[in-house]
Amino acid sequence: MGESFKDIAIVACGTMSPEINNLKQLGFLDTEHIFFTTPGLHQDIPELETQLVRLIEKGKSVARGVIVVYGGKYCYVNPDNPTRLMKDIIGEQGSNVVRIEASHCMGMMATEQQMKQITTDLGGEPVWFMTPGWVKFKKQVFKGWDKAIANENFPRHTGGAVVLDGIEYMDQYMTENPEEFLDYCDWMGIPMQGAPVSMDRFKGLLTDALAALNR
Repeated sequence: MGESFKDIAIVACGTMSPEINNLKQLGFLDTEHIFFTTPGLHQDIPELETQLVRLIEKGKSVARGVIVVYGGKYCYVNPDNPTRLMKDIIGEQGSNVVRIEASHCMGMMATEQQMKQITTDLGGEPVWFMTPGWVKFKKQVFKGWDKAIANENFPRHTGGAVVLDGIEYMDQYMTENPEEFLDYCDWMGIPMQGAPVSMDRFKGLLTDALAALNR
């Protein structure tokens, strides 16, 4: 069984809830204390910080330590205070709060090397990487994006969109919501496909964070 998360709280970006709920169902995350912020808050930094700090406080009140499942430099970019970083927020929460070592949710599911390999396998064209949460919570993750912003961002990724999928989400999504899937591709202006990845990296990052709390 390895280490237990029983007396640990998990505070995560809602975008990662499909993977985290999967690990809870499998018994890997054996904690009752899992709290999610609203998906897509990288676009609303004040709200992100408010929700994150509030949920960390909640986690601290019910568990001996808190693991934060958030990326670093890509998830928290504060234009009003550019020198304030995610690590500063986490550092202010006390020694019983740690964040997993990843710069964004894609990095939680695959290493840079793995993403490079997927890009190479697809012909080496630029790829827009996502996780299942970006598909499931499209309205929140891309809140405020109109077709013009979409046209600015997606089409230059001529290798298409690739969903790093550790939970077989895309097969189910394309089977159950084929029209929604096609609408999503149409809105992005690029094709989208799932790339099966192992959950081992994400589990390893969580276990590393647990080990840091146990030191």
